[in-house]
Amino acid sequence: MPNAPRAADRWPALPYQAWAETSVTLHMWTQMVGKVRLRHTPWLNHSWHATFYVTPRGLSTSTICIGERSLAAEFDFIDHQLRIQTSDGEQQELPLRPQTTADFHAGLRSALRELGLPDEFHGKPNEVETATPFAEDIEHCSYDGAAAQRFWHVLLQVDRVFKTFRARFLGKCSPVHLFWGSFDLAVTRFSGRTAPEHRGGFPNLPDAVTREAYSHEVSSAGFWPGGPQAPEPIFFSYAYPTPDGFKDQPVQPAAASWHDGLGEFVLPYEAVRTAASPEQALLDFLESTYAAAAKTADWDRDALERTFRR
Repeated sequence: MPNAPRAADRWPALPYQAWAETSVTLHMWTQMVGKVRLRHTPWLNHSWHATFYVTPRGLSTSTICIGERSLAAEFDFIDHQLRIQTSDGEQQELPLRPQTTADFHAGLRSALRELGLPDEFHGKPNEVETATPFAEDIEHCSYDGAAAQRFWHVLLQVDRVFKTFRARFLGKCSPVHLFWGSFDLAVTRFSGRTAPEHRGGFPNLPDAVTREAYSHEVSSAGFWPGGPQAPEPIFFSYAYPTPDGFKDQPVQPAAASWHDGLGEFVLPYEAVRTAASPEQALLDFLESTYAAAAKTADWDRDALERTFRR
């Protein structure tokens, strides 16, 4: 039987260095599956057509239509497998276990062929400095199932708090979704006004994609499990374009601060999970950083925010 998390483990410790190799490998594997969705899904503004969603078992592409057939792929962090299901009732599984990214790539393509589905997708990762083709990547080969499951437990909690925050906004707002390029769970609010053209410059990502993503003013928040720029899991919040005075605004909780290198407010995940109320600590961060952006960028808050709550 699957092990359900105890109440005390629903916000588990997630020290980045303890699972860094698994995190990077899982990032590559989600990119591959995300690219299957990207290839077959009509373009939706801000690349929302390509993302993953948190589920009671892991991360899912949601429905992908290929002609008159449909499929969905889910990273199952309980049974530790990638499950691909079709509208014909057919199914293929790939085990999530230590293996090279090249082997995972071959297994994914084979599973798609077994299901009678196209098996070709863009063969290199995005938004990473070194874009080794998946078929040649033997470096990223780690999979610690317990660590991957802890990561998913964190996503479950963050997803529900982000959705509470999202529901308080009447204006245009993204779904709560995981971007496999940057490997973060995010939610983005929009002022409704257009933004200056973004300079682009993200590694191995076409500037046209970046500029479309930031075509309008945003206040965006998310959760990132860590990496070289911030070697610990963090929550982040930024505005584009960055308004004058934004970084000097007061934000909550006390552990939140401005990160000059990232150009955004950050809050260590550890400070949230160890708070008396993790949910409230995270909501305080989301609300105060959004308020900082809306105030300094002069958003029409009366028109954009819901005035009643339940």
